[in-house]
Amino acid sequence: MKISKIVEELGLEVCCGDCEMEVQYGCVGDLLSEVMAHAKPNSIWVTVQSHVNVVAVSVIAGIRAIVLCNGHNFSNETVKKAESEGICLLRSDKSPFEIVGKLYRLGIEP
Repeated sequence: MKISKIVEELGLEVCCGDCEMEVQYGCVGDLLSEVMAHAKPNSIWVTVQSHVNVVAVSVIAGIRAIVLCNGHNFSNETVKKAESEGICLLRSDKSPFEIVGKLYRLGIEP
C-alpha cells in the first residue's frame, strides 16, 4: 500500500519524505534493538521515539516510514537525516494503539 493512502486514511501529518513508496508490513515499539530485530523490510514503524537514531534503525531494518504518535514532534536534526536517507516521517496526535489498529484494518501485515 502506498504511504500516501495511509496518510489519507489515518489523517497523518507528513513531516518529510516520499509518500509514493509502498509498505507491506508494520511494526510498533520504542525499544530500538527490538525494532531492529523484528521489523521486516518495507515496513511502517509506529513509535513515540523521535530522536535521530530512529532514522538509523530504519535504514538498517529497511523501514520506509515512521509514524510518531501522541503529538510528539521530530527534531530538525531527525528530519534532515530522514531526508538524506529517504525515510518518510509522519506524525499524529493519536496513540500508537489507535494507529496500529487502523493500519491493521487497512491490511498492513504484522
